[in-house]
Amino acid sequence: MTSSSHQPSDALLALASKLFDLARQGDTATLTAYLDAGAPADLTNDKGDSLVMLAAYHGHASTVKALLDHGGDPNRINDRGQSPLAGAVFKNAADVVRVLLDAGADPTFGHPSALETARMFARTDMLNTTSH
Repeated sequence: MTSSSHQPSDALLALASKLFDLARQGDTATLTAYLDAGAPADLTNDKGDSLVMLAAYHGHASTVKALLDHGGDPNRINDRGQSPLAGAVFKNAADVVRVLLDAGADPTFGHPSALETARMFARTDMLNTTSH
């Protein structure tokens, strides 16, 4: 019997792709059903972007909260050193910033950090939000 245990199946890759799309689109209900069925809330793509990162970057606060409630890491850095909080600040998504901060996201994490991002883009409203 041969095994390709190191290579994910096409079905698994298709499911992962679907989960990333659900996070990007903010389809909280469908994504939550997958999480409830055992899908990992910290799943990452080939760039190190987690489901939390994708939902945060695309401004979906309720999706971010659902992922965090299922064990997603608010401080998981992608391969470029970016945090979900910095992505939310960059996109000027105050509701996502609040959800991440409430879950323990660190505004000094990553490069550039959320605080550095807020300064870089002159988002003083985000600086006030992230300085908690």
